[in-house]
Amino acid sequence: MNLTEKYVNPFTDFGFKKLFGEEPNKDLLLDFLNELLKEEQGRIVSLTYLKNEQLGRSELDRRAIFDLYCENERGEKFIVELQKTKQKFFKDRTLYYATFPIQEQSKIAEWIFELKAVYTIAILDFVFDEDKEKPEKFRYDIKLTDIETKKVFYDKLTFIYLEMPKFNKTLDQLETRFDKWLYVIKNLHKFERIPDKLKEKIFIKLFETAEIAKFTLEQARTYEDSLKYYRDLKASFDTLYEEGMKKGMEHGFEKGILTVAKNMLENGMPVEQVCKLTGLSIEQLNQLLNQP
Repeated sequence: MNLTEKYVNPFTDFGFKKLFGEEPNKDLLLDFLNELLKEEQGRIVSLTYLKNEQLGRSELDRRAIFDLYCENERGEKFIVELQKTKQKFFKDRTLYYATFPIQEQSKIAEWIFELKAVYTIAILDFVFDEDKEKPEKFRYDIKLTDIETKKVFYDKLTFIYLEMPKFNKTLDQLETRFDKWLYVIKNLHKFERIPDKLKEKIFIKLFETAEIAKFTLEQARTYEDSLKYYRDLKASFDTLYEEGMKKGMEHGFEKGILTVAKNMLENGMPVEQVCKLTGLSIEQLNQLLNQP
């Protein structure tokens, strides 16, 4: 093993699922969601993990869904997703995902069109281009609203985006429990020990769960692979994106995205990952692969 950090990186697929996606650690996710949504939800008493494979009508849909899907004791649905790199159509994708739990409710035998609320929470390791001029605003709460009155028109569909690079509070500046959660998610892999300010029951459990020395050999190898993939992806994506857009923008935006995708494919990035990052379909990528 070439792991030098003491604690797992939550921005890796393995790390995120280890901390928030396993039944023994469900209280970690519950506490995070309660802090995130306490003004919206009151208190969530319990969570049940649902299989991602339940979402979507086609095999392609089911492959596209990942990270966490769960419901609370009231039957309200939560999609929690970690996005490691910038994707031009990421907002479109989160909207598309949110339609699955809505459609799923139509399977009830006597459906009376009363929907349970659906929440999509996206933890982002990047900043949307259109948000760069607001360095202090890292949280976006989105609902359907009336343009003129600014009042919420429909309150059962909620999107929350957390732009983690903008969260720059130091340990001494943490004021709320939610601040502490964001600080831990962003900095966990940098710690050598639990800071005194975070010595609360829930965070002590998180640090214990995240300690790499306690992993089995198989878990450590899986995490090492996940960490390598995350680092390689972060290191290569910006370069590939910038080069592709520079070449392609001379012929318009769509050409730029296609050139980005082609660069990624030529550099060995998996097709499904390229789909996720660019918003292109597998069919479009296959056409690119077949072009001379």
